[in-house]
Amino acid sequence: MLPHIHDFLLNLQANKYSLETVYNYERDLDVFNNFLEERGIEFDKVDKRTITYYKAYLDSRDRKTASLDRRGDKQLDSCSINRMLSALRGYLRYLIEMDHPCPLAPEAVKLTKTGRKHPQVAELEDLIRLIEAPSSLETNVKTALRNRAMLEVLFATGMRISELCSLTRSQIDDSGRIFITGKGRKQRFVYLTPRAKYHLDAFLNSRRDNCSALFIPYAGRNVSKSGKRISTNYLQEKIKRYREKLKINVPTSAHSLRHGFATYLAERGANPAAIQILLGHESLNTTTRYVHVSDKYAEETHHKYHPLSELNSY
Repeated sequence: MLPHIHDFLLNLQANKYSLETVYNYERDLDVFNNFLEERGIEFDKVDKRTITYYKAYLDSRDRKTASLDRRGDKQLDSCSINRMLSALRGYLRYLIEMDHPCPLAPEAVKLTKTGRKHPQVAELEDLIRLIEAPSSLETNVKTALRNRAMLEVLFATGMRISELCSLTRSQIDDSGRIFITGKGRKQRFVYLTPRAKYHLDAFLNSRRDNCSALFIPYAGRNVSKSGKRISTNYLQEKIKRYREKLKINVPTSAHSLRHGFATYLAERGANPAAIQILLGHESLNTTTRYVHVSDKYAEETHHKYHPLSELNSY
């Protein structure tokens, strides 16, 4: 057992980290603890060489996991490795702050290099087809109204799927402005478009219940519960099915709608600082990494601004 690990996790909770985040830290540090046990390394003997071996351990672990992927995708998940290394950094930093013995400086745990993936944001026309899909693909009228409203709200506001599913009726006002508490318990306003408000109103007018949740299930084991609300897994699965039926070839999820929201705002000249506020990012650097300008927009920019793009420059 890593020394003072329970105190570290308790400290995270005391500093208002979500239960999911605390669980992720605990799980990732369990991996490091298992590595030390397998290698017979005492924690107080951890050094830079140990970290090098740990990275190789995580690398081989991801290779083994990837080889079992039925898609045959053997690309390493460097983001997962860096998440585990970041958890270790945070733990070491805590030991130092609390004046506990710490064998290694947090800065000695270097993150691995991550490959840049090509941005996967569907064309605006395809995103619109996806948002409108429930109206034509769902046979149950109430389900169609609800799912259409969920997708409209997601793309109109750029909120996370977890934020959407946790909404209550009382958070919606006549102005189309929604006050939400997002990741890290940070609070912000998001805004409905007139189109999204129209479909949300249509859904709410079809409701005949007193449930406080904004989006509720109509079937399944939670349907009889007083505190029922739609699950994130349900919506993700629905988006996947809609995409397959519409033959949209770019992988698209609820998170893709958030990416699309940011990308198409940026393409129309939105201020990055404003996009940062709308997305609920603490750092503008996060927003700039998050906003993917499409190839089409990049091509148009090249043709418009390149100094030798004019015919008379030959």
